[in-house]
Amino acid sequence: MTESLPHTHDVVIMGGGLAGLTLALQLRRRFADIDILVLERRSHPVPHATHKVGESSVEIGAHYFDTVLGLAPHMHGAQLRKFGFRFFFSEGRRDIDQVTEIGASRFLSVPSYQIDRGIFENFLAEEAARQGVRFVDGATVRKISLAEDGRGPHRLEWSRDGESHALQARWLVDACGRAGMLKRKLGLAEANAHDCNAVWFRIGERITIDDWSDDPQWRARCEPQARWLSTNHLVGAGYWVWLIPLASGSHSVGIVADPRLHPLEKLDSFDKAMDWLQTWQPRLHDALKDKRHLQQDFAFLRNFSYGCKQVFSGQRWALTGEAGLFLDPFYSPGSDFIAVANTYICDLIAHDRAGHALTARAQLYDQIFHSFYESTLALYTDQYPLFGDPEVLPVKVIWDYTYYWGVLSQIFFQQRLTDLAVLGSLKDELQHAQQLNIAVQAFFRDWSAHSHRRNRPAMLDQAALPWFAELNRSLLDRLDDEAFKARMRRSVAQLATLAEEILTRARADHPGLDGGALGALLARSPRAPLGAEALLFAVE
Repeated sequence: MTESLPHTHDVVIMGGGLAGLTLALQLRRRFADIDILVLERRSHPVPHATHKVGESSVEIGAHYFDTVLGLAPHMHGAQLRKFGFRFFFSEGRRDIDQVTEIGASRFLSVPSYQIDRGIFENFLAEEAARQGVRFVDGATVRKISLAEDGRGPHRLEWSRDGESHALQARWLVDACGRAGMLKRKLGLAEANAHDCNAVWFRIGERITIDDWSDDPQWRARCEPQARWLSTNHLVGAGYWVWLIPLASGSHSVGIVADPRLHPLEKLDSFDKAMDWLQTWQPRLHDALKDKRHLQQDFAFLRNFSYGCKQVFSGQRWALTGEAGLFLDPFYSPGSDFIAVANTYICDLIAHDRAGHALTARAQLYDQIFHSFYESTLALYTDQYPLFGDPEVLPVKVIWDYTYYWGVLSQIFFQQRLTDLAVLGSLKDELQHAQQLNIAVQAFFRDWSAHSHRRNRPAMLDQAALPWFAELNRSLLDRLDDEAFKARMRRSVAQLATLAEEILTRARADHPGLDGGALGALLARSPRAPLGAEALLFAVE
């Protein structure tokens, strides 16, 4: 008698957190007959509020959740709609109404969300089970044996409650977070040049930043009592502090810092973090000092940013979420990169199910994904020292949003991630946009070295820039191939126009500022026909 082989699943996902469960749902929506097994180490249900960091989403991730996965009822009913990003240059200050504020006075067209990860991941696990995905919690993967020839199934050994199990998988996806089981097995870990640390904790009560001033003029700048719904950034040279509200009623607080200016050893306990806040962000310290008994957790992470040599393989394995790579939480790109990676994985599985060859397509997807990663990483690398600059950071935020909404978001919202023919026709434009971004980020560093750092008591209202609000709204358009290509070319031209205005403004204030590399690149850049409209905030 021969021993029967273990059951072969179409897809086995190691990790039942945000990345793994959303991938399972996306696959299930695309293929009604697909056999998916998710193995999750944690026991479910997970706790609310104190489960995981990474609560803020931006437009790509939000669109992935509410539209691509069809989860809008949950997002609207069980999570909080985010009031965009907001920044306060409040270092060493208590008078938050007398510092420069960056943000929108009203909600823009495309929604994003503040997500309680415990509530969300419990819901995702239940929803996956409702849709026929087998979800096993309390499961520990013991051994991975990848198919040597790329044809046969992968083998996996795992255990639960002291019992050992074996299985086979046509596709194996690592979504187990920083444990990165496939990454470690295959030696794919890769460092990058961005060295920053983070600490965070949750408080079991709302932090209502709207109540930090009684000034009626300051309160009237925004929709009434809505600032607390933003991802609020309290910024200073070399660091930023996040304030993120959660639907469970708790508030997430984090400190992210460049260790060259603010070493982790000054922050790596709750008491140390409170002492640090007393010096650098005293108004937040005032709001927290009598709420120590409401502290729900505390964690820290050293050198949190990293790359990965490869995330997709034609041999039917892939990595998604933090099992692959991680950038920086400043603009909350984590769920965006989950959305992009999962979409590529779904498409590779679709091609495999159709009997097509995978190697070349997997290599192209890996190259494109890493290009997005490198472009986004440039927003953060060596930029933390200028975070305390009230003159340069507001301009950087406008640039970074324009690059995000005008390039990567357009590709995702218009469902062009896997359209290799269209992306190939835009190769020159996309490369030029990437070159512009790298040059502008370097120029911001030079400009900040000369900046007067004037901290004006004013709100720089992003919603008051008509072109900026329209760029956000334009994500909702539905474009055919030619209209999409025209949109992308205009986005690159708009970036060049914006870069030229940034260069002109900075040189007007600092005549000795060089900007030669950026100027040379602009000399061969297209321009958007925007007439006499200024793109940046007017300043006194």
